[in-house]
Amino acid sequence: MSEPIRNFINGEYVAANADSGFDVVDPATEEVYATSPVSGQADVDAAFSAAATAFETWGETTPGERQLALFRIADAMEARAEEFADVESKDTGKPRPSLVTDEILLSVDQIRFFAGEARHLSGMASSEYMADHTSSIRREPIGVIGQVTPWNYPLNMAVWKFAPAIAAGNTTVLKPSDTTPLSTLLLAEVAAEFLPPGVFNVITGDRTTGAKMIEHKTPQMVSITGSVRAGMEVAKSAANDLKRVHLELGGKAPVIVWNDADLQAAIEGIGIAGYFNAGQDCTAATRVLAGPGIHDDFVAALAEFVAGIAAWAKENAKAGAPDRDDIRFGAVNSAAQLERVSGIIDALPSHARIETGGKRQGDLGYFLEATVISGLLQDDDVVQNEIFGPVITVQKVSSEAQALEWANGVQYGLASSVWTKDHGRAMRFAKHLDFGCVWINTHIPLVAEMPHGGFKHSGYGKDLSSYGFEDYTRIKHVMSFIG
Repeated sequence: MSEPIRNFINGEYVAANADSGFDVVDPATEEVYATSPVSGQADVDAAFSAAATAFETWGETTPGERQLALFRIADAMEARAEEFADVESKDTGKPRPSLVTDEILLSVDQIRFFAGEARHLSGMASSEYMADHTSSIRREPIGVIGQVTPWNYPLNMAVWKFAPAIAAGNTTVLKPSDTTPLSTLLLAEVAAEFLPPGVFNVITGDRTTGAKMIEHKTPQMVSITGSVRAGMEVAKSAANDLKRVHLELGGKAPVIVWNDADLQAAIEGIGIAGYFNAGQDCTAATRVLAGPGIHDDFVAALAEFVAGIAAWAKENAKAGAPDRDDIRFGAVNSAAQLERVSGIIDALPSHARIETGGKRQGDLGYFLEATVISGLLQDDDVVQNEIFGPVITVQKVSSEAQALEWANGVQYGLASSVWTKDHGRAMRFAKHLDFGCVWINTHIPLVAEMPHGGFKHSGYGKDLSSYGFEDYTRIKHVMSFIG
């Protein structure tokens, strides 16, 4: 029997006032392991009321007090890392053995980073910028924050949201994805030991719940990680009340591999960065632009490399096997996502060639083969739009200018990479690539100290880094006459 999910409001689990609900499914086994309510207006009201009350005192805490709370949360999370990994694997179908290292401890590190940021409030020096008047800057919390996180990295994205908000003195109401709620609820439970009631609240539900959160009068800022469509809807809704908006949306990362690149290193790096988490990553290496001198060799070599991954995955990534040591990537998120990605592959134009993969793997669990597609044109849908599955496309470019034109010729602007031994070429590409991150001879590593966020339809605002922390603050100028 599936376990009913409850919301976490005002420091405790509470049953939702919901008229409807839905099953939560393990994507590796298709087992229903929980039922989730569709939290309604009463639940949203209760969560924001708790957050608003908590802000009256939490907003008055010192940076040192907030830092200590976050350090303690990080320590408690690290102590329960295995438990978090168990829950996250069930939510997402990800390989269990690598989760502690790949995501749980990474999240712990990021909480500790924002704990440090709590005591690092930047601003201009107080001075007399006008005669007989002293100006100073106050950096203050915004208030109550509404936050929505996706299903691809449910725990890590919750950390990216709640940690800087709490560090800056805000309180939050966070809604995780409907398909992956459990690790976020566990995080709230752990955090409640060190935070006053109402500082960090989690409510579950679907898009209708998220819409009620965005439309609510209490939050002064809304922050989401999700699709471009969802981001546009949030921006439109928030505009009705002039709420501040922080949007981290989709991506279609170009990967420029030039003639002088270390081909084997590029293939392995792209293979890992393209298929990690079954390609369900907005920064995934999904769109290779290969130089004229290496395109054919690259496609063949990448296909051979990926064919090896696919053969290995076909043998080892069986339904119910996320706990095996030899699983490199798991299932896609849901039956709907499996159908969506499969439909994109089935609808490829006639000039496209599937070099390897392209099929569902097995008949239980939402597994797809690692796939490489070549022969594509710049305006093909599979090049222009995010797939969010284990699919890498390869295009041949004739010049640096064309590589840049095609790389930038999509609606997204989140992440990119260039592979070359020529430093000057790397710097030219880095300058002109219209993406929030450019990796050189690598792809997908993140560090807490550096910002994550994009341009164009990939959204605005930054996660991680001091820039991400500052997004959760407001600036006040105080001027005093001293003459």
